[in-house]
This record gives sequence, structure tokens and C-alpha cells, in this order.
Amino acid sequence: MYQKSFFLFLAFFSIGNFYIAFADIRLPGILSDNMVLQQQSQVNLWGWSAPDEKILVTTSWSSGVDSVTATGDARWKISIATPVAGGPYTITLKGYNTIQLKNIMIGEVWVCSGQSNMEWSYLNGLPQMEEELPSSTNSNIRFFHIPKTTSDYPQDDCAATWKECNPETLKSFSAVAYYFGKQLQNKLNVPIGLINASWGGTPAEVWTPKDMIESNPALKTAAAKINQARWWPNLPGKAYNAMIAPVTAFDIAGVIWYQGESNTGTASTYDDLMRTLIGSWRSAWKKDLPFYYVQIAPYTYGYKNIAALLRESQTKTMGYPNTGMVVITDLVDNIKDIHPRDKRDVGNRLAAWALAETYGKKDVVFRSPMFKSMAVNKNKVTVYFTNVPEGLKLKDGDKKPTEFFIAGNDQIFYPADVKIEGDHVILYNKQVKDPVAVRFGFSNTAIPNLFSKEGLPVAPFRTDNWEVDTGKVKP
Repeated sequence: MYQKSFFLFLAFFSIGNFYIAFADIRLPGILSDNMVLQQQSQVNLWGWSAPDEKILVTTSWSSGVDSVTATGDARWKISIATPVAGGPYTITLKGYNTIQLKNIMIGEVWVCSGQSNMEWSYLNGLPQMEEELPSSTNSNIRFFHIPKTTSDYPQDDCAATWKECNPETLKSFSAVAYYFGKQLQNKLNVPIGLINASWGGTPAEVWTPKDMIESNPALKTAAAKINQARWWPNLPGKAYNAMIAPVTAFDIAGVIWYQGESNTGTASTYDDLMRTLIGSWRSAWKKDLPFYYVQIAPYTYGYKNIAALLRESQTKTMGYPNTGMVVITDLVDNIKDIHPRDKRDVGNRLAAWALAETYGKKDVVFRSPMFKSMAVNKNKVTVYFTNVPEGLKLKDGDKKPTEFFIAGNDQIFYPADVKIEGDHVILYNKQVKDPVAVRFGFSNTAIPNLFSKEGLPVAPFRTDNWEVDTGKVKP
């Protein structure tokens, strides 16, 4: 009996002085029941088995049979074609054992990453999620929630499985990611897979490969300034190795990102850091992934203007190809809370970028007005904006624009009187005889009230490059 049981699990065949062990096919966590595979793509299946083991792969959407032979280091990987969105399907892998993956959907897959404002869920007491939960069951939205993990070296697996969206699975899942996915599922009418890899408090360096940070002197210097904490990692690559690297072989449509609060102390290098992060992720996925991110919200930081400088860096990152930024200066109910409660509109605005830029949907409002140029005429400044096809407007009920400041060569800024004229504004202050610079919403806590007529807030900006006061805020 013992001998029979033994050989059910492990059989040895002697060939000269070599021994071949039969071993079960094993899969990483990202390849599980309930997963969503990227539609109309060549997706990877991979895992481990006995060396030189031949594995047959069949899918319920195709009549063909694919095969792959494991390498000498007991690894195998195969690429298979996926059809247009649909499901549920099955995938069967057969070697010395057989695995059947069930309830698989074909659709659109997005990675959702960042720090606490991406991580926050129903469990953090969000009123919107309290209302959402009872009606949240949707088998066309699937979650893959990667637990908080670190590693010194890139890993090839993580401890998670795919789950269907329902009131129970949604409780601990990112609210921003959920609302993003819900909007895509509704507008595209295809299954949506959301991979949540987020961790409150984390600086962007921990999500960037270590070698990319250390090979850049400016980024290496900035990374050394990050304070240690008990609740999150602070060393470059730690989260990337354990929470991003394991899924980079899994084909995705793109990335959404909400992070930056923990990098306000090193805002001057944040644009370079984000370009490095985005480039390294695209290299890992071997794909020019769209990368849509959220500009940090108004908040009372302990040092002056550090959030304004971080937002400025985030705006600069929009110059990197295939990126987009959501402005949320209007989605704040308490500037003393670093976690704005409105996650639904954040997710919807991220979805608008994806719908317009990734999926080519027309008539989608997604770009906030941005500073274009300024012209000085005597003691008045005219500021022009992009992304204002119908012109500018004030927040409902307001009578005059706020958070505009002008300065002369003395670099002293005064609040500006503002007149809206279509797609531009005219600024004036009698104390500034010869204006040379304009700032708008350029502080930690500014909540401006100027919008496009389509309803998106004007992005904060400044026209000068003068030194900015980042001294400690007095109690």
C-alpha cells in the first residue's frame, strides 16, 4: 500500500546515472479560477513542473491544443491567443497531473497601485462605499488583491487569488480601483480585472526597481532622505520586488496610480522618479502601458508649499508619453484629513482618461484645464488655458475666482482681481505696477473655484521659477 501511494506522487526512472522525477504542474497565484485575461492578446501562462515535462494546454474558446516543455530549471511558459471579451471559459493544463482553471473571463485588466488613497476601502469608513456595498455584486468585475509584502529581490509569485466582486470581497478592496473598474465595465460592457497592489505611506521609490534608483545619482540621493517608518517600507524596490514583479508576465491594459503624499519632502526629483518608475514598469511588461495618475489633494502639511511643489512635479510628468493626470482640488471636504472621502469621483475621472485615451470613446470629458501662456499689458496679465473648448466658469454660487496671485520683480505676491473672458482670465492688483509672474492654487491647501464649463477644475500652476519657501509651518 505504501509503495502504491508513493508512486502516485513521485516516480523515478533510471536512465544511466540520471533520475527523472515526475512532479505536479504548479501555477502562480495570478493564474487562478475567476481570473480575467486581457482580450484579443497573446497572454502568458507559466509555472513550474518536472524538468523536461511536456504540458498540453487547451482552452474552451478554441478547438486547438498548445503545448510547452519545461526547461531544465523546472520552469515553463507559453503564450496563447485570447478572443474578444466574453466568458466564462476554462483552461486545462495537462502534464503528469491535470489542472483546470474555471470561471475565466476575457476582458480588460488594469493594475491599481500607490499609497493609502489608493488602498482605502469600505473598511476605512468611506460613506460612499457604505452605500455601494449592498448592490455591488457583479460577476463581470474581478479582484486580485496582492497582500502587503516586501523582498530584497524580484519574486515570481504572490499569495493571492482572483475573486468575483460582491459585498464581501469588495469590503477590503480599493475604493478608487473599484469605481474605476465599475465605470469601465459599464461603459465598455466587458469584464474588468483589477489587480490591487497598494500600501499606505509608501514613497514611490519602493515601487521602483532598486537598480534604477541607484544608477541615478539624483534619485539615489533623494531616496536616502526618506524617513524610516514602522508601518511601511522605505528602501528602493522593496514593494516592487514582491508586489509588482510577480505579475509582470500577466498581460494588462494599463495602470492607474494614486501616490505622492510621502514624496512631498523630495518634490524636486519626483518627476524624474515617476518617469523612471513608469519606464521600468513598461520595460517589465514589455508594453507601452498607459499610466493614469491622481494629483495629490489639498492638505495641511507641516512644511510650507511642499505639496504645491509636488503637484508641480506631477504636472511635469504629463510630458512623458501615454500618461494622464486627474486633478482633484475640488474633491476635498477637510484639508486636515490627508484622505479625502470622495473616492467615487476620483475613480470616475481616472476611468474617463482610460475611456478617452485608451479605448477611443468620443465625447468624454477627461482633461482638466491647464496653463498655456500669459501675456502682460501694462499692469494687467492675461492667462490662457488649454482644454477649455466651451470656456471657463466658477463653482456654482461663487461670484469671483480665488487663488490667483500676481507679482512683480520684487517677488512679492498679491491676491489678484480676476475677470473671466471665455477661455482666459485677466488679472490685476493695483500694488503690482509691472507684473511678471502668476501663481494659481500654489499652496498646500488651496481649493480654487475655477473650472472648465464641462466641470473639471483648473490645474494649479505657477509661471515663475523662483525659490519657494518650504519652511516649517508655525503652530
